[in-house]
Amino acid sequence: MGGLLAARVLADSYDTVTVVERDVLPDGPEPRRGVPQGRQPHLLLARAAQILEELFPGFLDELVADGGLVWDDGDLSKFWVSFAGHRLVRDRLPDPASVVNYYGSRPFLEGHVRRRLRGLANVSVLDGHDVAGLTATADRRRVTGVRVVGHDDGNETTLTADLVVDATGRGSRTPVFLEQLGYGRPREDELVVRVAYASQPLRLPHDTLQENLVAVCPEPDRPSIFAAFACENDTWLVAVGTMAGIEPPATWPELLDYAAGFAPAHVLAAVRDAETIGGVNQHRLPSNRWRRYDKMAATPDGLLVVGDAICSFNPIYGQGMTVAAIEAGVLRDCLRSGERDLPRRFFSASAKKIRVAWQTAVGSDLTLPQVAGPRPLSMRITNAWTERVLTASETDAAVAQQFLRVVGMLDEPSALLRPGFVLRVLKAGRRAVAEQPEDSVAVSQTWL
Repeated sequence: MGGLLAARVLADSYDTVTVVERDVLPDGPEPRRGVPQGRQPHLLLARAAQILEELFPGFLDELVADGGLVWDDGDLSKFWVSFAGHRLVRDRLPDPASVVNYYGSRPFLEGHVRRRLRGLANVSVLDGHDVAGLTATADRRRVTGVRVVGHDDGNETTLTADLVVDATGRGSRTPVFLEQLGYGRPREDELVVRVAYASQPLRLPHDTLQENLVAVCPEPDRPSIFAAFACENDTWLVAVGTMAGIEPPATWPELLDYAAGFAPAHVLAAVRDAETIGGVNQHRLPSNRWRRYDKMAATPDGLLVVGDAICSFNPIYGQGMTVAAIEAGVLRDCLRSGERDLPRRFFSASAKKIRVAWQTAVGSDLTLPQVAGPRPLSMRITNAWTERVLTASETDAAVAQQFLRVVGMLDEPSALLRPGFVLRVLKAGRRAVAEQPEDSVAVSQTWL
């Protein structure tokens, strides 16, 4: 997704754009080897949907017309979500248009982006090829293209380019290529979480469940997640995720048994009798990892890195596609100022956007005692305030709306500190204490 969206932006600034892809791309929405996480649930956060519509006008209507789902009525009864033990209020958002979500599987979403991109006259796709290395000027100050090798014949050819963008994911070889050019490798910030997913695709008759999305996120005493995502054309993905090295289930009965202790009973009852499509698919990710190209003393002109090749997050927060879309917007803005000093400007500007998602993911992971890492005072304060916000979100739809806008990356986290919002959260907390049984008030007052 990162490479496709970058290509769309580049098409506005360059005569020709070539997408080099290791897989032989399918014509339709099919899982592929180069996206090992593609069979797991994916969440198109609200900001990502906005950017896709900006880049491909009419895109969101196409998703719905082809069987995707949209949540645009603000009815939180269709949104069964528990964050850190706090279940969002089952009410209606004050402003439903302020948070709109679209649902579909990863192959479905990517297939639509690919189709729209292939419709651009100056974009071509070279699939079934690997990038073997970069080419550069004699002084190594500028990258001039890539060497590619075809899977079928093993022949190597050189593609010259004014700009090379690496969107090859966590396995990116750009750090190696930079070292070969004499620049060294970027520093890596990392938090080990040892996440593992197991998901089962299902076919579920329309309206079997009221919800479009069900997510029970980890808690300190339970570093596991349950998720059920409605996808296109009455298909669903049901998944459990584990952290801290806990082994995920390998079969559908094991998955159901694992989730029985904490997933909503009515959801498990509905999916237990559903038609399974294939078997359980597993995926593992060891860590949040951010390659700090923005901190390097120098990088060559003509080379950028986007998507998971820069930063990959714990997938339970659903940030990956959205951050890639935001980076495409950053690239578009940088190109409007020309190519001069482009890598420095892009890496610096994108780091400011990545930092928001990074702090959210890492801060959330470190609320779990099973995850080892530093917990500075600023993080502990932020997490304590988020706990207050989540408590208020259990009863106040306006608080839940603002929280969902931050989670959807529509607003910066600083929106949770606006005076009016802070006052509303505090009032909701006082109401919660007043409504509790007398013997529980003393406990509740410890966080007031």
